[in-house]
Amino acid sequence: MSDEKIDPEVLKAGEQYMKVALKLAARGRGLASPNPLVGAVVVKKGEVVGRGYHAYSSKDHAEVRALREAGAKALGADLYVTLEPCNHQGRTPACSQAIISSGVNRVFVAVRDPNPDVCGGGVESLRAEGIETVVGLCEEKARALNEAFFHTVEHRTPFVTLKLALTLDGKIATQQGESKWITGSASRRVVHRLRFENDAILVGIRTVLQDDPSLDVRQGRSNQITKVVLDSELRTPLDARLFLSGDPVVIFHSRKASTEKREALQERAKLHEVTGSRHRLSWERVLTELARERITSLLVEGGSEIAASLMREQRVNRLLLFFGPRMLGASGISAVGDLGVERLADAPRWEVIRTRRLPPDLMLEVRPK
Repeated sequence: MSDEKIDPEVLKAGEQYMKVALKLAARGRGLASPNPLVGAVVVKKGEVVGRGYHAYSSKDHAEVRALREAGAKALGADLYVTLEPCNHQGRTPACSQAIISSGVNRVFVAVRDPNPDVCGGGVESLRAEGIETVVGLCEEKARALNEAFFHTVEHRTPFVTLKLALTLDGKIATQQGESKWITGSASRRVVHRLRFENDAILVGIRTVLQDDPSLDVRQGRSNQITKVVLDSELRTPLDARLFLSGDPVVIFHSRKASTEKREALQERAKLHEVTGSRHRLSWERVLTELARERITSLLVEGGSEIAASLMREQRVNRLLLFFGPRMLGASGISAVGDLGVERLADAPRWEVIRTRRLPPDLMLEVRPK
């Protein structure tokens, strides 16, 4: 909801430029975190004279990069930015001051920043300097673009995506644990893109022991990805492939883990004891600790028990189902373990948001109803 009355003609003309800024912001997927995705364009007399988007490694924020490209043409121009400019000193000076110094005439902000260090401060500092500042242009699109960032700020836990590769009858493996490959190469490419776009990947100890995955990201990242393992008794082998890349590894365990095993693994991974009720690992504590590690988006690639426990605690924000054209029948391992549902009326409800053909597979994006 906008906090400004936007003139319809200004709104119509400005939408095309804000959409350019949103496309620029999307280029930062996998590159900007733990900062949000931000894009900016400088427009003068109907011409885009400056463009910028944020990548964490380059430090400079989108507005600064766009203004630098515009140079002297920024004087008297309009700036379109997808998220409220910061008004505090962090890794870089405040963007609001760079905007004020540039001499731009007007600023369009898609959405206010939910971060308490920023919220409202950037907009108000611009207005205090006499710069007309309009908030709310393409707001819904801007919120959707940064849903993981908004979720983490508001809930203090990462945005959780659960990914399952399954047969048409809902199985993820044979009884012997064979699962390579239920889905085809097109689906696997999408999954590697998901890994690239998320801050962390989580698996359970069964996956580590059975498959010994590297959990690597095939596409180049400028910042590291965090590999997370749920391992109650710290059975992760010291020579597991997930240690080879040099990316940070976080292992969550229970108080049952021996001192000997803790000492053996603590040089290779950051260990957290997160015992909950009935000696099970606590998702609340797992997710809170990951947020403290500046993880805003978490991709879960666990098995049926991890999927079930996440669903029981209503921790799944997005469910991605990759269906391969196979059948395993009653002997296969179900994609989701016991949810404790006795009546159909009590079954969790989901809404299909999107379908995508990935021949020969089908992908469904599902959200909690």
